[in-house]
Parts: sequence; C-alpha cells; structure tokens
Amino acid sequence: MSVGEAAARRRAYWICLAGWLFDFYDLMLFAYLAGGVARSWNWGADAARFKALAVGAALAASGAGGIVFGGLADRYGRKAVMTWTILVYSLGTGLCGLSWNLASLLVFRSLAGFGVGGEWAAGHALLAELYPKEERGRASALLQAGEPLGVALAVIMGLWVAPRLGWRAVFALSALPAALALLVRRDLPESPLWLARGGAPRPFLELYLEVWRRHRGRAAQAWALGTSKLATYWITYVWLPEYFADLVARAHAAGRAVPPGFAGVRLKFILVAQGAQFLGMLGFGALSDRAGRRPAFCAYSLLTAAGLWALAGRGDELLAHPQYFWAAMGAVGLGSGCTAGFGALLAELFPTSVRNTAMGAVYNLSRGAQFFTQAAMGALAAGVGAARGLWLAFAFALFTAAWVWSFPETRGVALTEA
Repeated sequence: MSVGEAAARRRAYWICLAGWLFDFYDLMLFAYLAGGVARSWNWGADAARFKALAVGAALAASGAGGIVFGGLADRYGRKAVMTWTILVYSLGTGLCGLSWNLASLLVFRSLAGFGVGGEWAAGHALLAELYPKEERGRASALLQAGEPLGVALAVIMGLWVAPRLGWRAVFALSALPAALALLVRRDLPESPLWLARGGAPRPFLELYLEVWRRHRGRAAQAWALGTSKLATYWITYVWLPEYFADLVARAHAAGRAVPPGFAGVRLKFILVAQGAQFLGMLGFGALSDRAGRRPAFCAYSLLTAAGLWALAGRGDELLAHPQYFWAAMGAVGLGSGCTAGFGALLAELFPTSVRNTAMGAVYNLSRGAQFFTQAAMGALAAGVGAARGLWLAFAFALFTAAWVWSFPETRGVALTEA
C-alpha cells in the first residue's frame, strides 16, 4: 500500500465519519426536542402519539431515501451521492425550525429522513471498497462510531441548548453541516472498484431488478436482521426521556421517594449509554474481524437484552438505587455497539455491481420499518407506560441474537464484482 493510498483512506474515513455523525444527529434530534415542541403547540395528552409519528415519519422516509439514493450511487458514484444526501438532510432539518404545525413538521422531518437514508450506504460502501478485507470490519465499526457521537450531540442540543435558545434555533443551527458537501466534493476519493467498472451508467431500474432476481432471499434475510436490531435501538433511545419520566411518575403515585437531583442526573445516564456504545463499536470491529460476524452480533445483542431486562423489569428498584443505572445503561450502550457491524456485513453479502443499491435498500427499509415499531411503542407508552414498553425492545434484542446465526460467516471474504 502506497503512502498516497493510505492518505486517501484516512481522508475518506474522516469525511465519511463527519457525514454519518451529522446524518444520525439530524435523525435523532427530534426525540430530544419533542418536549419543547409539545409545549409550544399544546399537544397535551397527544404528545407521545405525535412524537412517535414525527420520529416514525423520518425513519420511514429514510427507507425511501435509501432505496432511491442506493441505486443512484451505483449509477453515478459514491462521492456524488454523498454530496447530494448531506445537502438534503441538512436542508430538511433546518426547515423544521420554520414549521408551523404538525403537518409541516412531518413534511420537513420526512425530507431530512430522505437524505439520511442515502448517506449511510454510500459512506459504508465506499469504505468497504477502499479498505483491505482484513481491516474491513474495523473500518466499518469506526465509521459507525459516529452514531453515538451524533446522538450525544443531539442529547446536548435538545436537553441543554434548546432550553436556553429554543427548539427553533436548534433546528436552524443544525442546517450548518450542509457545508460538509463542499468538503466531500473537493476531497473525498471515489471508490476504485466502482471506477474500475467503467462504461456508461446502467439503467436505474435494472439495478433493482438485479437485486430482486438474484439476491432477494439474502436481502430479505438481512432486512429481518436490520429491522430487529434497529427496533431495539430506536425503541430504547428515542423513549429514554419518557422512560425516566414514567419511573418518577410511578414513584410519586405509589408514595415512594424519588432520589434528590434525579431529574438532572438522567442526562448523565443517557450520555453514559452513548459513551458505552462508542466503546462497544470500537471493540466490535476488532472482535468481528477476529471471531467472526455472527458470534460478535450474538454476544452484543445478548448484552443489550440483559441491560433492557434490568430497565424494563427492575426500573422501580433501579430508581430506589440510582447507582445501579450505570451498569444497566452501560450494558445497553455497549451491546448497541453491534450496529457497527452492518456496513461490513452487508457489503460482504452483495457484489459490487449492486452493492450500494442492495445496502441502501436493505438497511434503510429496516430503518423505515421503525415507523411501525415506533407506533407500537407509542401505543405501549400511552397504555402501560414507557418503562414497561421497553419489553418490546428486549424481545427484538433476543431475536437479533438468534437470527444472526442464519447467515453464512463472511469474515475475511473478498468483495466480488458479480
């Protein structure tokens, strides 16, 4: 490997990391601004349902974005699509600050989600095609590590900055990552595997037809894995603010004391989960490259399930002894690090000719399916409370741990053209 190739890989990594960090930040931001929006627009008893709808709309739109931009990236290149998607999700998030009612908010959140859906696959396909097979798992995990950093930024902006500047100002500031598009256009290298294919772009629909004809079984299998893992993640992290509020409300209703200062420390618990997830992602890449994709996914998912069992089943006891929250949130966070493995795993399942098309469709249809899991969680939160609703995330975590064994082991395979 030449010095120039190593420099190009590092440059690609840092640019893709920034794109993914702000991608996920924009997608998660509303979860931590929803309280301020609900108060501004007097949502009252409908707050949980409207929050689930707004979060779900962005996730559903990300599915559509992943499908459309996935094919465009195989047709026009990874670099071009990253530029377009960053502009789209930044514009959509900024416009949320100008929304005037729920309908306009849903439109702008959907626009942001549409851009978010395309960026993930373009960045992960590019790194998978730039890095050697021995380092692919670590490169994918290090890129995905932008996810907890993006969530941590969303938590800080939503729970600390928004009370001071207002939720509209936070949305407006969140349009600034559009400047990344200039950096992508100028400095991001294109995939050598994509360039090597040469020739005129293939017809757009032909890419999807090839995935359907030759790879639909594998795509459906991967979609089930992605849907279950992302359901675990989104149900847990989107509803943590309501989870803690539910525990406090139950304690008050039962006449139990709430530890002094708990309202302030819950922010630290959420940030601890993000820090643990970041560490989990860093470790996941090395573990999956050494032990294999399937054992790594299974072990991490079981760790997540253990943490969720404590949160959902022992929440009242944890509230009485808040120090134990550190262990539960740490387990959930570390286990959530297995989302770092999707980029490498999906890249290894599909050929270069349709890799970005398949990756974008599979991952983002999995994310789009969260419209329904969020609706289910919203109903549970309104019916039995957000704390008990986390049992749904627990069930998905167990399914993920079992389902991953239906896959072939892809650690160290060479990426193929066809």
